[in-house]
Amino acid sequence: MTLPIDEIASRLEQAWQTRVPIQPLSEESGLCTVEDAYAIQQSWVRRRLATGDRITGRKIGLTSKAMQQMMGVDEPDYGVLLNSFSIPVTRGVGEVDMSRLLQPRVEGEIAFLMKKPLRGPGVTINDVFNATEAVAAAVEIVDSRIRDWKIKLVDTVADNASSGAYALGSWHTRWQDLDLALAGMVLYVDGRIQSVGAGAAALGHPAVCVSWLANKLGEMGEGIEAGDIVLSGALAGAVSVQPGQNVCLQIAGLDAIMLQFPSIQEQR
Repeated sequence: MTLPIDEIASRLEQAWQTRVPIQPLSEESGLCTVEDAYAIQQSWVRRRLATGDRITGRKIGLTSKAMQQMMGVDEPDYGVLLNSFSIPVTRGVGEVDMSRLLQPRVEGEIAFLMKKPLRGPGVTINDVFNATEAVAAAVEIVDSRIRDWKIKLVDTVADNASSGAYALGSWHTRWQDLDLALAGMVLYVDGRIQSVGAGAAALGHPAVCVSWLANKLGEMGEGIEAGDIVLSGALAGAVSVQPGQNVCLQIAGLDAIMLQFPSIQEQR
């Protein structure tokens, strides 16, 4: 049976616009292959670009062994970063537009800013080092258009790897002075520690994740472009967040980020 790729992408878009989640695509639509899931993701991205949005980079998910085991897979997945996903940050503080989110969770990550393109196959961690302009602490807000986060791998891939929004700290160009594998991360919600991790949680080193992405995109006839932002994967588990809360991310050697999650009424 041929899946209605564009129709499914339209359902995901409607769920995003109305903030009403849908049932798992793996149950209702018969979605069962990762190839079809990426085709749905690409169709959804084309819809966003047609509205005037633009691609700013990529995000990598499922970079921890624990998450891969939970999903029953042996490699990460990826999604597309769009300009509309970016949260403005001024002096380390940003405010989240809650009207765009359904069931958000926050993750602490290390973002890479690329100065050179990377195209697989054969991209190594050293290639990533040479192609990276700067790194920054990043809060990714993962969100799901699938009801109650009842997702399988194909559900999250089709749903743009469960992307919601992202915020970046200041870029550090002398990042090679840091050992990103050993960089400790603490994520606070309302001043309380909710998540602790380190760079090594992402495939042993965040740059390994970026090399995986370049090689995976190469299989699809695509690549990482100069100027792209790459969110390299969560350094610990995702944490649910509610309107009215504040989130603070600290990663050793990088500037901290504070995000405010006001209620929708407060933002009107």
